[in-house]
Amino acid sequence: MLTLKMLRDDPQQVIDRLKVKNFDAKPIVDKVLELDSLRRSLQQQSDNLLAEQKKRAGEIGVLLKQGLKAEAEAAKAAVAELKAKSAELLEQGDQAAKELQDNLVLLPNLPCSLVPEGKSAADNLVVKEGGPAEVRLPEGALPHWELAKKYDIIDFDLGVKITGAGFPVYKGKGAKLQRALINFFLDRNAAAGYRETEPPVVVNAASGFGTGQLPDKEAQMYYVGLDDFYLVPTAEVPLTNIYRDVILEGDQLPQKITAYTPCFRREAGSYGKDVRGLNRLHQFDKVEIVRIEKPENSYAALDEMIAHVEGLVRDLGLKYHILRLCGGDMSFTSAITYDFELWSAAQGRWLEISSVSNFESYQSNRLHLRYRDENGKPQLAHTLNGSSLALPRVVAALLEDNQTPDGIVIPEVLRPYTGFDIIK
Repeated sequence: MLTLKMLRDDPQQVIDRLKVKNFDAKPIVDKVLELDSLRRSLQQQSDNLLAEQKKRAGEIGVLLKQGLKAEAEAAKAAVAELKAKSAELLEQGDQAAKELQDNLVLLPNLPCSLVPEGKSAADNLVVKEGGPAEVRLPEGALPHWELAKKYDIIDFDLGVKITGAGFPVYKGKGAKLQRALINFFLDRNAAAGYRETEPPVVVNAASGFGTGQLPDKEAQMYYVGLDDFYLVPTAEVPLTNIYRDVILEGDQLPQKITAYTPCFRREAGSYGKDVRGLNRLHQFDKVEIVRIEKPENSYAALDEMIAHVEGLVRDLGLKYHILRLCGGDMSFTSAITYDFELWSAAQGRWLEISSVSNFESYQSNRLHLRYRDENGKPQLAHTLNGSSLALPRVVAALLEDNQTPDGIVIPEVLRPYTGFDIIK
């Protein structure tokens, strides 16, 4: 959430920067400033009435001592009237403050100056490429959903029977490959200084609001109505909310944590070839990294996170590229985002497997997450997170790019975790 001070100090900058996200902020900014002015005016009027009320109340005792009962009763009536008017103004002020807040949360985070302009994924900027220069597949190569059936490692039809489309069942070496990837990612994250955490996979509305999923993404989240809970769309939500309403000491930063969770997304409106097999699921496994940083360190931390995720992808031996997202393809809450995509040779397309983002103080303002600076004054921290990694499309690329006439070869870094080097 943008700070009110930012809008007061330079509303035009907010309007101009959000144009990079193709967002017309002017009507909302104007409304927020109007409500802010009204709220402050009502508060001032109420304060003046309270001061008058206190003054008149002090006169009542003096009038009674002087035997001026009629005047004292008139003063009491005036105090009661002032009290009622003050209460009315306070109520109006509270309503204005609520409307102000309701409008303020409709404004996305400002994109940082590095974000390129653009309207869609076609305008994203490739900043780096890596992995094999070419992926050579054997004759008669198959897409991963056919490989999964051939080797009996993932059963999409059984998932439909048990739950519905988008909920696959992993079997045998397919299940072991899932577990191997999760443990590999967690171990590498821990070696890089991230503290492993196991959070809940259901969260309350306050947590969804804190990281910006609510009120922006209700339609994409699974809702448990009886308890007013949401299934997590990503571990980012519970991990970052660990720090909600927390003031950290300066020497406690940075905070670095990691977690594996299943993730749940309704993916409303998804259809066509892009949802075949593991390309787009309603339930999937993902390992996440989250950092809490001082503002002056957050972009160096972002570079570290990108390098760390790149190391994971590179060690899996997969062809990848890194994109800096344009304004039109960024999330509501992000200040800057880098996406990692793997090349799926069998499908002939790129598959997104990670987003690494800096949210600057946007989430912290919603979370009331602060740290004490060198003067002991609370300041908003910066929050960052990244997938390290999301499993489904990693598995899709692993299966497709490593298929041979003899079976699917497991990358060397995973063999200590799988206990086998080929799926036959």
